[in-house]
Amino acid sequence: MNLPNKLTMVRIALVPLVVIVYLCIGDNFWVMDETSGLAFRDVLVFIIFATASITDMLDGMIARKYRLITSFGKFVDPIADKLLVNTVLIMLAYTHQANIIAVLLMIARDLFVDGLRMTAASQGKVVSAGFYGKLKTVLQMVAIVFLLLKNWPFSYLGLPVDQILLWAATLASLYSGYIYFMKLKKYILESM
Repeated sequence: MNLPNKLTMVRIALVPLVVIVYLCIGDNFWVMDETSGLAFRDVLVFIIFATASITDMLDGMIARKYRLITSFGKFVDPIADKLLVNTVLIMLAYTHQANIIAVLLMIARDLFVDGLRMTAASQGKVVSAGFYGKLKTVLQMVAIVFLLLKNWPFSYLGLPVDQILLWAATLASLYSGYIYFMKLKKYILESM
């Protein structure tokens, strides 16, 4: 197992830690004061999430630079991203910090794309993430950062940057799902 794949596995291992911290630490311990709405739990989840997100950036850079791209990495890296991002989005929707419709649309897209990729993989075609899939992931991760930090510092200006980024991520998610479908539809339609 090469270094990029190890980093991907670290990202997967951080997902249960995010869940434990989010569910076991109450939101009544404030970082600044209660009016900020920024709980210690959210900051701790942000730190773990940011660490996991950095491993995503590093594994891709290292894999490309040292030509360590593997079929395992192409397959597991997007799964690790989805596990991390979707887990945090579900928790944010549960606590009413993220719009449930946006979260459901993004998860539905992921399930749809995973089905496409599995069908293509069953026919020997491994599909790595394209530009719009990567853009979707970056927008989701940035939106999650602002959602976890209660839109800080934009909350003081009354600008809903966290919600704008969430919906931008949703649109990028749906568009990248469409791109995947167009690229892989032959694997689905030929078996009809």
